[in-house]
Amino acid sequence: MKLLEKNIKQTLNEDYLIETLNLDNKTILELGCGKAVMTRNIANNGENRKVIACEVDEHQHELNLALNEKNIEFKLCGAEDIDVKDNSIDIVFMFKSFHHIPVELMNKALEEIKRVLKPNGIAYISEPLHQGLQNELVAMFHNEEEVRKKAFEAIKSSVESNQFKLFKEIFFQTEVYYENFNDFEKKQMNATYNEVTITNELKSKIKDKFDSYNNGNEITLLKPFRVDILQKVV
Repeated sequence: MKLLEKNIKQTLNEDYLIETLNLDNKTILELGCGKAVMTRNIANNGENRKVIACEVDEHQHELNLALNEKNIEFKLCGAEDIDVKDNSIDIVFMFKSFHHIPVELMNKALEEIKRVLKPNGIAYISEPLHQGLQNELVAMFHNEEEVRKKAFEAIKSSVESNQFKLFKEIFFQTEVYYENFNDFEKKQMNATYNEVTITNELKSKIKDKFDSYNNGNEITLLKPFRVDILQKVV
C-alpha cells in the first residue's frame, strides 16, 4: 500500500469508478454522507439498492431527512459507533471522510466497519492526497497532511493485522474548475470545515499563489485521490 502516487494516469469522475462495482440488489452503507450528494447518486443509479447513510452533524442530518428519499435511510451516528446490525451490509462507502474521524477513534471505526459487513463484504474508502497544485492552494489555510497520514496508517494497519484484505488500491484524479480567484474563494475558502481565520494578509498570499498558476484566469486543476477497496476477512 502507498500513501501517495506521483504518476497518476487516470482522470475521471468518481461516479464512474463507483458504478464499476456491482451495487444492484445490495444493502449499502455510507459513512460521513454530508449533504448526501453521492448517497443519492448511488441510490438512484441502479435497481433494488437499499442505502443507509450516516452523518454525525445533527443539523445536516435534519436537512438530509427533509430530502425524503424513499430508498435511503438516514441515521445520526459516526463511523466509530455505527447504528447497524452485525453482518448486514454488502458494501461500505466512505468518500473523503475517513480522515475526519478523530485519530484515536480510527481503529475503532475500522472494527465497526468490519462488524457490520457481511462475510467477504467490501469497504470502499476514498481519500484525497496531499499533493498537487490544488492541494498546495488549500493547504495554505486548511492543511490536512498529518490527519491524512494517520488515516492511511490506520487503514494499512487493518490490512497488515489481517482484519481486512486489500482487494485493490486505485489512484485517480478529478478535474476542479475555477472561473477566477473569487470562484476559488467561494468554493474552497468559505467552506464550513475551515478552522483557520483567513486574514487579509493570508488571503493576499493565497490570491498571489492562485494567480501564479494561470495569470488569475480560469483554470482547471487536478485533485488526486487514493481508493482502498478492502474485503472483510472472516
